[in-house]
Amino acid sequence: MHTRPPELLTRMIPMKQILAVLLVSFAVPPALIRAADAPLTFNDPKPQRYELTARASVIDPRAKPHPEIDFVFEKGGKPADVENATVDTRVKPQGKLMIWLMGNSAPLFERVNSYGIHAIRVHYANGWFGKFGNTSPGDDGQLLGKIRLEAATGEDASPLVEIPKPDGMMERALQFVKWLAKENPQARWDYFLTPDGKSLRWDRVIISGSSHGSTTAARFAKQVKVDRVVMFCGPRDQLESWQSLPSATPANRWFAFSHVLDGGWTGGHYCRSWEMIGLNQFGPIVPVDTSKPPYGNTRRLTTDADVKGDDKRAHSSVTPGGAAVKDASGKFVHEDVWRYLFNQPVELIGQPVPHDPGCEMDLRGKEKKAKK
Repeated sequence: MHTRPPELLTRMIPMKQILAVLLVSFAVPPALIRAADAPLTFNDPKPQRYELTARASVIDPRAKPHPEIDFVFEKGGKPADVENATVDTRVKPQGKLMIWLMGNSAPLFERVNSYGIHAIRVHYANGWFGKFGNTSPGDDGQLLGKIRLEAATGEDASPLVEIPKPDGMMERALQFVKWLAKENPQARWDYFLTPDGKSLRWDRVIISGSSHGSTTAARFAKQVKVDRVVMFCGPRDQLESWQSLPSATPANRWFAFSHVLDGGWTGGHYCRSWEMIGLNQFGPIVPVDTSKPPYGNTRRLTTDADVKGDDKRAHSSVTPGGAAVKDASGKFVHEDVWRYLFNQPVELIGQPVPHDPGCEMDLRGKEKKAKK
């Protein structure tokens, strides 16, 4: 039996004293600390599911359009900067906020809310992809990754675009949540703000997207530690190397789902990114159609559900919506998968597997050979 040396016993300080010292040292009111750490609860006199919208340009007068990258506030005479938020106060909250980096997806938001997760979609400078999406990755292999990082953070990361902080995803999300906290206090959006109100509590954020959005979500999570990353049909940037950069978000917090007829899958884009991120350390690629949750606790899921051979439908079929596959009774076949992606405990992981020899990692070299 091991015993502590006497000198260690004399150095043990009660936790309450340690917290008191820290509170005094950083001059943070104890009430704020307790509020931030306490589990989120609702006290809504009329529990319901809320759907809210607001224009980014109205919420934050600093917001500006950038027509040079197709980032505008109006298109065809209609508002283009509308942001969406949903929450269900009838459901016990997890104290997590999903930020969706793609077009509004009501079916996805309905499901996320049913899991007890708040959800928002922000209008941020993502229109650059139409201009630079097929551009060479440059000498360092990070051309697109740098643009994604600037679009997400509003920090100067790329010489090709000028996206100031008010037009980046981080600041747009912060200003939207601050607005929601005032407009919809019953839903406790304030829980996701830091005590000083100057930032979101990114450790409570699930960053998610599909295709272009999942790729930016991945690049952002490399830079900022978030609660979880959920990637549908992505990430791409198949000629770039940023996927293997050190990550602020631990690799066990990343989850991915693709259809095997998706052009990004058949082109080897997704399997490459998944391995570069390190997801093979948590289990093999698992086909969900022949397995059940928790899918061996893996982070890499695929489906071959019937999409009539349509690769474009396959690309969209992995998220809830019109392209998603239904069974004979009219129910979506991937309900269990979506629930797993957003709720699987991150500490539960599968067994590591070696590199998949069928997944080619040097797609840049392959492209050069094809051109020759």
